[in-house]
Amino acid sequence: MRRLLVTGFGPFPSMPRNPSAALARSVAASPRWRILDIEAQALVLTTAYATLPREFDPALAERPDAVLMIGVAGRSRAIRIEWRATSRRSTLFPDVAGERAEKPHMTKQRPVLRTPLPARKTLLALRRHHLPARLSRDAGRYLCNAAYFRALGTGLPILFIHIPRNPDPTRPRPGAARRRTATWPDRLARALVEVGIGMLREARPARVEARSRLR
Repeated sequence: MRRLLVTGFGPFPSMPRNPSAALARSVAASPRWRILDIEAQALVLTTAYATLPREFDPALAERPDAVLMIGVAGRSRAIRIEWRATSRRSTLFPDVAGERAEKPHMTKQRPVLRTPLPARKTLLALRRHHLPARLSRDAGRYLCNAAYFRALGTGLPILFIHIPRNPDPTRPRPGAARRRTATWPDRLARALVEVGIGMLREARPARVEARSRLR
């Protein structure tokens, strides 16, 4: 049985209700996983730097076949597929515990890590669902980027997706049907299930490529 880990984040100072948590749970709860003989697990991470080692690391140590990470980009109007993470962190914004990130120490670790998964295929999958989406090379300087960078360092097939804070699901995209019966969260969850399935298809060659990059 293949395993997919789906992560979201809890609230933080400017986001008292983080929609990424509910979305991660919704994606992992899809009945399609059972049909496809896939085990999907949701993990909602506390939005605090100090908790990443004890909340995220054990889940990564179980070596799931792929990891789909979801966060919220407060000012974005489109879904952002993050194809890389950096070691840079902002020391200006406190986490949910009121702590600020420490400046990263100089190490031999590369300052930029890239996902081994084909981000463009994810972009096309989301657009097939008539969802506004784009590729992004900047995952920010907050917990999303920090967690993504930490996860990519394991060599696992991982992809991070930022969702808008306040999407407008009633605004049709060119070529999209104007009448929609499903809500924005339902449409997005269904699309991300498709993304997760695609990630698992790509997972084996991605693992091999990632290992070669880390050597």
